Amino acid sequence: MSQLRVTVWGENVHEQRDAEMMQRIYPDSMHETIAAGLRKNLDDVEVRTATLQDPEHGLTDEVLDATDVLTWWGHAAHADVSDEIVDKVHQRVLAGMGLLVLHSGHFSKIFIKLMGTSCSLQWRDSNDTENVWTVRPDHPIAEGVPHPIRIEGQEMYGEYFDIPQPDELIFVSSFTGGEVFRSGCTWRRGKGKVFYFSPGDQAYPVYHHPDVQRVLANGVRWAAPSVSGNREVPGIVAKPAPRLTTDDFERVRPGVQG
Repeated sequence: MSQLRVTVWGENVHEQRDAEMMQRIYPDSMHETIAAGLRKNLDDVEVRTATLQDPEHGLTDEVLDATDVLTWWGHAAHADVSDEIVDKVHQRVLAGMGLLVLHSGHFSKIFIKLMGTSCSLQWRDSNDTENVWTVRPDHPIAEGVPHPIRIEGQEMYGEYFDIPQPDELIFVSSFTGGEVFRSGCTWRRGKGKVFYFSPGDQAYPVYHHPDVQRVLANGVRWAAPSVSGNREVPGIVAKPAPRLTTDDFERVRPGVQG
């Protein structure tokens, strides 16, 4: 793959509803801050942003066709995301597009659809300290990341987190109340890779944290498809395929004449 094409999707609701707070913490918006961190940490990357308020939520067929990895942050308006757009994103993931789901995106329609569970968790918004412990130091997403990442000022996410067993558990977080949380998990869905990373609340400047930016950049690199361009969705054919016989098998074996 040449240049990595990334679309950073942001709900962009708090930026309007809580404008004074967001101007103080994320003056360029959360999605632009995430995008800037990716540009800073990845050399060969083309990053665009899209929001809920854009036509088709900014996720037109043209945009999705030109996206290798999609990052998703949502919180206050999960229900406002079009089911049609969710279905399109779902199909693109199955076809090989990478997906990073961030923080409260655990309740997004796309994450629940891909996981097949409620994706619920425990939480406490109390300006907590989060330590993000690396439990898979050999994983590409953990490359160059300190052990632990210390985040001063964060919302607490705790177990039980109702997700399928991760294919890979990379990070586990701890909080001052004794809570722990599976904060960095990966799955494969169809041909696509999914990475969930929990640090990053709208009320705290977590996406300015250089180590968090490094994890997101590593996650994007990991989730990128091995082949760019047109990707077909694996699926069930509309009509049954012709039944093969043993003669058909003999005919297609290398070195066997039909």
